Amino acid sequence: MPVDVEALRRSVGGFWDEAILPALCEYIRIPCLSGDFDPQWAAHGHMEAARRLALDWLRAHPVTPWRIHDRTLPGRSPLILIEIPGDTDQTLLLYGHLDKQPEMQGWEAGLGPWEPVIRDRRLYGRGGADDGYALFAAVAAVRALKAQGLPHARLVILIEFSEESGSPDLPAYLQAHGDIIGAPELVVALDSGAGDYERLWSTTSLRGMLSCTLGVRVLREAAHSGMASGIVPSSMRILRRLLERLEDPATGELRPAGLHAPIPEPRRRQAEAAARILGDGILDAFNTVPGLEPVSQDPVELLLNNTWRPTLCVVGQEGMPDLEVAGNVLRAYTKLKLSLRLPPGVDWEEARELLREVLTRDPPYRARIELDFDQGGNGWDAPALAPWLERATGEASRHYYGRDAAYFGLGGSIPFMAMLGERFPAAQFLITGVLGPRSNAHGPNEFLHIPYAKALTASVAYIIARHRELTTG
Repeated sequence: MPVDVEALRRSVGGFWDEAILPALCEYIRIPCLSGDFDPQWAAHGHMEAARRLALDWLRAHPVTPWRIHDRTLPGRSPLILIEIPGDTDQTLLLYGHLDKQPEMQGWEAGLGPWEPVIRDRRLYGRGGADDGYALFAAVAAVRALKAQGLPHARLVILIEFSEESGSPDLPAYLQAHGDIIGAPELVVALDSGAGDYERLWSTTSLRGMLSCTLGVRVLREAAHSGMASGIVPSSMRILRRLLERLEDPATGELRPAGLHAPIPEPRRRQAEAAARILGDGILDAFNTVPGLEPVSQDPVELLLNNTWRPTLCVVGQEGMPDLEVAGNVLRAYTKLKLSLRLPPGVDWEEARELLREVLTRDPPYRARIELDFDQGGNGWDAPALAPWLERATGEASRHYYGRDAAYFGLGGSIPFMAMLGERFPAAQFLITGVLGPRSNAHGPNEFLHIPYAKALTASVAYIIARHRELTTG
């Protein structure tokens, strides 16, 4: 049965306006921080509020027939699984999450993390784009298929609540409810990025990650800077020396060879193709200070830096007072929170031990080095694209964006992908999302580009329908 492309567009667009945007606004108001950022999440009740909003919305917009599985394992964040019977015994899995990153500072006047604002066809607020829209968009895609009576495979929608903490609760659920999930032929993850808002983007690789807190202590208590400096070594200077073991301060290249991995030639070619599309827009995707230059003038190198090379970011600190209360003292200690992104193929546990050796051996001045690791996860490289998926993705992009689809790696992590890739090595993957230029997930002024999200939802519905046609005849 052929897909009515325009009817699909109308169905999705109307449902977004009538049912999804109001629900997303309510969701944005809930400070549903992931467990790493709110250890008392169960007592605070925000995660429960987000879960309840999702379940109430699902029951208000049923797809007949479906089964909603509302699951909570002891001591773990919740999970929502939705089963929708299909016309074949094939299974397609659609993934999203409802936990959020912290609010961050720096929101523009009139905007805030917990107050939804629609401005210039964008919905601002924490979690709308990363990744609150995914549940609602997945349901919208299924409803659009049902409205046309289009046959489709069995569908499972999986919504977790621990992704922003590295998905620590997900393996237990995959083990407990593997019978519901089955063995998907296609995994559609709606938690990724887009190089621009002009075409359908598919993510072909994800970096792994490793985070830790590195501290240097030199005193039991702070001392007068005039009395102690030149005698007691500065904790900040020692910490800088340790970081230089890890990173070249002039180039940002990470020094340990064990943190690097070979870049496959097909991924180089994809980076070259994406660079031809994006050009100078790679840096323009971020709200930089005027005149800032990128790390490289070669857009291909920028994309490879971001997707297939390890990088280091300092994301937090302790031991430094705010400027207005900073006295003339030599501080007792300095701690920095480090976030490393690791290429696909680098095992995060091996990287952890490598960092432990690099950062703690032979401490300068025999200062006390404190190194504590928390979350980590492996990267992921997609299997070769099946012809049917490449064809369906290209058709969807041309129908709903008017341009060919594009493919590139993503510098971030979706732990679920590595887990699913290991568990279902024969599955195909459509990793996509609405995190395009300046959408600023994890930072201030996060927004969801509404027209792009509508077209993406229609594209997903179209690809599901074409899967049925192209794989079963």
